[in-house]
Amino acid sequence: AGAVAALAYGTGSVPRVDRIVGPGNAYVAAAKLQVVDAVAIDAPAGPSEILVVADASARPDAVARELLAQAEHDPDACCVALVLGASLAQAVKDEVERQARSARRGDIVLSALAGRGAVLRIDSLDEAWPFVADFAPEHLLLATATAAEDVARVRNAGTVFVGQRASVAFGDYLTGANHVLPTAGLARAYSGLSVLDFYRWTTWQRVTPEAAAAMADDVGTLADSEGLFAHADAARAWRLP
Repeated sequence: AGAVAALAYGTGSVPRVDRIVGPGNAYVAAAKLQVVDAVAIDAPAGPSEILVVADASARPDAVARELLAQAEHDPDACCVALVLGASLAQAVKDEVERQARSARRGDIVLSALAGRGAVLRIDSLDEAWPFVADFAPEHLLLATATAAEDVARVRNAGTVFVGQRASVAFGDYLTGANHVLPTAGLARAYSGLSVLDFYRWTTWQRVTPEAAAAMADDVGTLADSEGLFAHADAARAWRLP
């Protein structure tokens, strides 16, 4: 957190920067939010999240493993599965409970599952997509037989793992996709960190004499209506004599 302050405001030995991005603990996240008046940041980060959408092709033990893998991050981690049909939902719930009992980070896992864990039954995959769009999860795992096609139905997510073999753990360590991702529903407004976060765009306008004359009266009228009379004068000055 102290380094965030040094980078945002500058010190005798640390130059002030223009943008601070990247992951960190709760203290780093809080510090970044406190310096947004001085420096740009990426999306504010919260506890880890996963949402799994599973149909009859999914293995209950595989879905449960993905939920526990996120649950072991933090007691506040959010681990939710949308499961097609009552029997599969029950099987996933049973697997989660069985695996949680032997988890090596059991206290953290059980706390996360108790506080922000859920196995939710859906009666059709069509029910899943509005929920996904509203939840806007950090990690979305599509454990469906039609996962390759279902990607097109996803509107909001930090990153999408296509097929039950595409474990989030692979994305954490080796697949190469950036893993600094929006949480807490911010995928509705933010993307994952990328090189685009380091680009800026500057626009420019060039106005010919004819265009200036054509716009002068209209801009003057608009400016007058807002009481910005110097604006109106600046525009009308370019009317053709």
